[in-house]
Amino acid sequence: MSYPQEFQGIAILDHKEYLHPKKVNFPPKVFGDHDVDIKVECCGVCGSDHHFAKGNWGDVPKPLVCGHEIIGKVVKVGDNCETGVKVGDRVGVGAECFACLKCDRCKSDNEQYCEHQVWTLSKAYEDGYVSKGGFANYVRVHEHFAIPIPENLDSVTSAPLMCGGITVFSPLLRNGCGPGKKVGIMGIGGIGHMGIMLAKAMGAEVYAISRSNAKKEDALKLGADHYIATKEEADWDTKYKDALDLVIICAGSLSDIDFDRLPTIMNIGGKIVSIAAPDATEKVILNPLGLLGVSISNSALGSRKEIIQLLKLASEKNIKPWVETLPISEAGVGEAFGRMDTGDVRYRFTMVDYDKELSN
Repeated sequence: MSYPQEFQGIAILDHKEYLHPKKVNFPPKVFGDHDVDIKVECCGVCGSDHHFAKGNWGDVPKPLVCGHEIIGKVVKVGDNCETGVKVGDRVGVGAECFACLKCDRCKSDNEQYCEHQVWTLSKAYEDGYVSKGGFANYVRVHEHFAIPIPENLDSVTSAPLMCGGITVFSPLLRNGCGPGKKVGIMGIGGIGHMGIMLAKAMGAEVYAISRSNAKKEDALKLGADHYIATKEEADWDTKYKDALDLVIICAGSLSDIDFDRLPTIMNIGGKIVSIAAPDATEKVILNPLGLLGVSISNSALGSRKEIIQLLKLASEKNIKPWVETLPISEAGVGEAFGRMDTGDVRYRFTMVDYDKELSN
């Protein structure tokens, strides 16, 4: 198969104009012996794409091609690839496209914490090339981060699992979510709605936690057994005292979470794990004495091994995130970011129609 030597994508050229992205051509990174090229079929839109586009995490090199919940087909394989990936395979790529795979973190299936890792968008490789994401016709990544997609999963609803899904699945898995456990999912948005489905599929008793009752009906449809509205139930911390074993904070911001009251609903030995990625300026103040017997930590992404486990669970339990499709285009990406500004999405966007807009 022949394809362009330059890739084409929808890019942010100015953070102030993030609602008006432009179609651009750009050179891919140098092709390595362990790299694969993937023709993109569809790509989810993550909250971190929105942060990057708006400049919430600082100014980044342009053109900024977002998108890191990628599903597509392999069209080229490096000479030394070892994972068994081959041309024609349908694969997914999440928020990481490279790691050293030699350090202790990588060798212990923690490559998402590798000091040399490269994000799928807007992160420089050692040679200075800045990664470009999946709002493009092709992506080039290390084979380790091209994950096989089970045949019975459809691409559009599987795309959000590659970042949002794994970001909540990893802490659920690592902190014992399963039968006999009471697990809270705090923040019912793009990631949180997947958290409810995954925790339920893993066998836990699930508590959806949100500020209001606005998402109660959705949360129960998604599989929640209980619903806590922290701004509408004055005594929520008393009512659910010592109730939970694990809470995953999926909110986009931590500033509105009452960390004086939240620990009271945890069992002794309970764990609060945040996966939030707020604005760079946000700070959190904790009262250590209020955390007696309770631990609080954060988590990022997940390993290749965990993504494979997640996709197996989704395949077996028929897990399908709630997705709205938008066409990949200047207008489509602008609409996605504009509606994310106002929270007008239930609960995830996936960009589609790549063949209609981008060169083959």
